[in-house]
Amino acid sequence: MSDVVIYADGACRGNPGPGGWGVWLKSGEHEKEMFGGERLTTNNRMELTAVIEALAVLKQRCVVTVYTDSQYVRQGITSWIHNWKARGWRTADKQPVKNVELWQRLDGLNAAHDVTWKWVKGHSGDPGNEKADALANRGVDSVTRGT
Repeated sequence: MSDVVIYADGACRGNPGPGGWGVWLKSGEHEKEMFGGERLTTNNRMELTAVIEALAVLKQRCVVTVYTDSQYVRQGITSWIHNWKARGWRTADKQPVKNVELWQRLDGLNAAHDVTWKWVKGHSGDPGNEKADALANRGVDSVTRGT
C-alpha cells in the first residue's frame, strides 16, 4: 500500500458565507494540490469537504495520515461518529447530526483506507497546514471572484 500524507483545510468568509477547501497530498516524490469552493456554506462543511475530496482521489487502498486544524473533523471521525451511528445519526440530545451527508461520505472513505488522523494548530507556521490554508482561500476566491 502507498503511504499518503494529506493536509486539509477549510475557509469561510462569513459563517455562513462563501467558503473554500484546500488539500495538499504527498506520496513519495509526488505532490498534488486541490481546491474548490461554494458560494454559501459554513466553515465546518468546508473542513469536511477538504478531507472528503482528498480521500476520494485515492485510487487504491492507502496508508494515510491526515493533518487537519479542525477538531470538529478529527474528533468527529475518530470519536463522535461511533455514537452518532449507534443512535441512527442523532446526537446525544436526540437532534439530527449536522452535515450528516458529509459525515456519511467521510465514514465510507475513512473505512476504505488505513487512516491516522492528526490535529495541527492552525496559523502556527506548519508548512503543510499553511499550504492547505492558502489553497482553501483560493477556493473561496474561485467562487467570489470567478478565478
